[in-house]
Amino acid sequence: MLRFEQEAWTGGLLHLAGVDEAGRGPLAGPVVAAAVAFDKDFLEAEADKSLAGLDDSKKLPAARREFFHALLSACPHARIGVASASVEEIDSLNILRATHLAMARAVAQLAPLPDLALVDGLPVQGLPVPHRAIVGGDAASLSIAAASVIAKVTRDRLMVQLAADYPDYGFERHKGYGTREHLDALRRLGPCPAHRKSFAPVAQLTLEF
Repeated sequence: MLRFEQEAWTGGLLHLAGVDEAGRGPLAGPVVAAAVAFDKDFLEAEADKSLAGLDDSKKLPAARREFFHALLSACPHARIGVASASVEEIDSLNILRATHLAMARAVAQLAPLPDLALVDGLPVQGLPVPHRAIVGGDAASLSIAAASVIAKVTRDRLMVQLAADYPDYGFERHKGYGTREHLDALRRLGPCPAHRKSFAPVAQLTLEF
């Protein structure tokens, strides 16, 4: 899980950040991105200790995600940036551009800025630093895995908050994804302000309502 970090360190790039997002696919809610920059010595020392088991957030049960979120948030050797792009930005820009915007906002919160960002997935436009895009990076880089967990837990908590505002959609359970429960609620109630009206299932229902 340190292969890509070690390659960057060998090339003289010592200050790195992992970057990932959560929430590209759902029909509702913002897309959230996180950037995590570890101190090099800490990451090397703790990769097989306190950070052992840190992985792509999709592979971790909720309790483990919460565990690592708390550990990372309290860690004095990790700098964290978290940002989002709103439903309105998703609808006006498209989900890819909105995701890139959230990532750029997250990286910009790190002070000082990293020498290089390791990003899960494909290349990103608009980041304030050079980056390396790694397909499957959240399962291959501890820095990206940390960002994956921070982004996922943050977004899940935002969706629970949205559930309090719009209690009939089940956001606290499906987090905005297009589950049968969610689609049934959409057909019954129509979209709410938290829904992405540019996404096809919501757009079709918007016309009906």
